[in-house]
Amino acid sequence: MAVTGFLVFKRYTFIKRNIELGRKEKLKGNVAERIKMMVLVALGQKKMFARPLPAILHLFVYAGFIIINIEVLEILIDGIAGRHRVFAPLGSFYNFLIGSFEILALLVWASCILFFVRRNAVKLKRFWSAEMTSWPRTDANLILITEVLLMTAFITMNASDLLLQQRGADHYIAAGGFPVSSMVAPLLSGLSDGGLIFV
Repeated sequence: MAVTGFLVFKRYTFIKRNIELGRKEKLKGNVAERIKMMVLVALGQKKMFARPLPAILHLFVYAGFIIINIEVLEILIDGIAGRHRVFAPLGSFYNFLIGSFEILALLVWASCILFFVRRNAVKLKRFWSAEMTSWPRTDANLILITEVLLMTAFITMNASDLLLQQRGADHYIAAGGFPVSSMVAPLLSGLSDGGLIFV
């Protein structure tokens, strides 16, 4: 956490320094309209609306990346506090949340695979223009691969957790809904409790 915090802070100061190189400017026009445009473009990903299929896939990836961080927050708290599923007292709502995260993770996983294929196998013309060669293409591919690995890790972690819950392993309270990882769990069922905990 300390290393990550340092790297994030270092990046933050780099970006802040670059922004502060700009000169002050009096913004003109309707403030409400500017805020609306910022929300649509930055948060709503408006530029993706022109193509429905990529827009839907992009929405899954975008929403998944943000929403699944709620689960990451729980993992972080659990790790620091030595607890297991600290938000479990939310009961059936917690089960609904975890189940939703899993479905979203699967949608993110599938979307990233489709994006990767569209960029590299189908070779759509706009992805092979001059401004999309070299680093931009590599950068996009690295992001897609990282997302696939993250979602795979998330589902695998939950599958291991589910098996440990079913076995009544010490510390693993029965909590969470696992519509996706329950299908993956049989692949890990041959592992010992120690092996599952390691996973």
